[in-house]
Amino acid sequence: MNAQATASKAVDWPNVRKVLVIRLRSIGDTVLATPTLRALRDFLPDARIDILLEDWVAPLLEGHTAVDSVVRVSRDRSGRLSAASRIRKTGYDLVINLHGGTTSTFLTRATGARYRVGNSVYQYSFLYNLKLRSSAEFWDGPEVHSAEQQLALAGFLGVPVSHRPASELPYNTAAASRIDERLRALKPGPSGSLVALIHPAAATFTKQWETDRFARIAGLLAEMGFFPVAVGTPSERPVLEAFSKEAGIPVGTFSDLTLPDITALARRSSIFVGNDSGIAHIAAAVGTPPVVVFGSSNRVHWKPWTNGPSKIVYKDFECQPCPGYECRTFGTPRCILEVPAEAVMKAIDELLESA
Repeated sequence: MNAQATASKAVDWPNVRKVLVIRLRSIGDTVLATPTLRALRDFLPDARIDILLEDWVAPLLEGHTAVDSVVRVSRDRSGRLSAASRIRKTGYDLVINLHGGTTSTFLTRATGARYRVGNSVYQYSFLYNLKLRSSAEFWDGPEVHSAEQQLALAGFLGVPVSHRPASELPYNTAAASRIDERLRALKPGPSGSLVALIHPAAATFTKQWETDRFARIAGLLAEMGFFPVAVGTPSERPVLEAFSKEAGIPVGTFSDLTLPDITALARRSSIFVGNDSGIAHIAAAVGTPPVVVFGSSNRVHWKPWTNGPSKIVYKDFECQPCPGYECRTFGTPRCILEVPAEAVMKAIDELLESA
């Protein structure tokens, strides 16, 4: 990391009382923003630190100890205007945009904050008055993790980040009780067995390992004394049904859990096995050892961010990483389809030995 953050003297820190962090988009993006929130809280223990999130993902960080308030914004135009009005009235001194899209830039400017922080490559970058040139340059490396990319924006201002905090999520007592009740209701249920959390779905087909292989892994985990429980969104219910049918053993499946519920289930589990997804980052953030199967996505940028043991499984192809919306090289995503179940099972064995 660079010895001196270039903007560290540009901020009048003693007079920074209110800070807003903006992080739009996905579950994984939100989880990987928490190291930056922790670094800011440690540096500014008495300041008000809020985070602005899309309303559907906002419950994930409700109650986080590094955050005073979670500000919600909906995707429709009226919701954005309402959020802009609210954050303008709050009177933030400093805003850090961890996203960089058009909407987040509009909201950054709408705050009227004295310090508006972003990357120089952001859209409409002229609306920021403190701009980080390159997160890779900040960390003195060619490639950086998503968590490091976000931490660099705080480090650029002089916030200590060299210790690279782990991701973290709040404990929700009500969600933990709901999960205990849901697990007890399974017929047959875990009944003392360790829970293995499985996420067999993914946002794109180039990141989704075949369901029958997840079913095979579930069977092997059951032989080891685990009770497999698979989760997904309502739209992923067909994947869960196929998984349950192909497993041929008692498994649990949930497609109706809230994000706090999924977090509680991940915390209740002894191991996670799944595709590169937001659920994998939730598991890592609560300390559940993850085994993550990678296809088209960037492994350096998206591997689990945790101080605990973790494993990633992949098959190397020169075309990786790629955007993942199509497979231009082969037509079918060999990168994910050719990952053998034996490699995933080996990773599970090694992870359990080291945990």
